Formats: sequence, structure tokens, C-alpha cells
Amino acid sequence: MDHTHQIAALSAMLARGQDNALLRFGLGQALLADGQAADAIVHLRAAIAHDAKYSAAYKLLGKALAVMGDTAAAADAYRDGIAVAEARGDIQAAREMKVFLKRLG
Repeated sequence: MDHTHQIAALSAMLARGQDNALLRFGLGQALLADGQAADAIVHLRAAIAHDAKYSAAYKLLGKALAVMGDTAAAADAYRDGIAVAEARGDIQAAREMKVFLKRLG
């Protein structure tokens, strides 16, 4: 499924009232892959609002913010994500975000 179809399908689900962290993450991921980082940020922040322990959402949010040139906000997203990932024992996600954070600096 290409990004346009995926975005349309997930947007339709959202419009029907299906709103949860996984749907928002998927929509953010598809939008970012489609070059729509600003729109992706909105959905990735919503994913985190639904589930503050969703470390993958922080990682993608940091990436989207970096794409938009907002390195300070990207760094904050990565730091928050590292804390969440470490608290959950998700060592790989924490390690990846530490690398991304280092690259921002």
C-alpha cells in the first residue's frame, strides 16, 4: 500500500471516531514517509497524548521535528523518549534515540 492510500485509510478511520495511539502513530509514520512532516508531528504528538509510554512515537516525533528544522524540539522529544524507553526496559529504542540526539548536536 502506498503512502497516499495508507494516509487516506487511516484518516478515514480517524474520521469515524477510531482514535488511539497506534492509529495516530501509523498516520504520523505514513505522513512523514510521504514528506508531510508538519502534519506528521500533529499525529505523533496525539499518539503520545494517548500513550505517554509509546517510545516509538517519541523517536518518530524527534525525526519529524528534525526534518522541520526544529532541532531544540527534536532534542526534547528524543530526551523524553529515552527516559520512557529506559523506564520500560526498551534498551534498543533508547540507544537509537541517543544516537539521533547526538547527531542533532
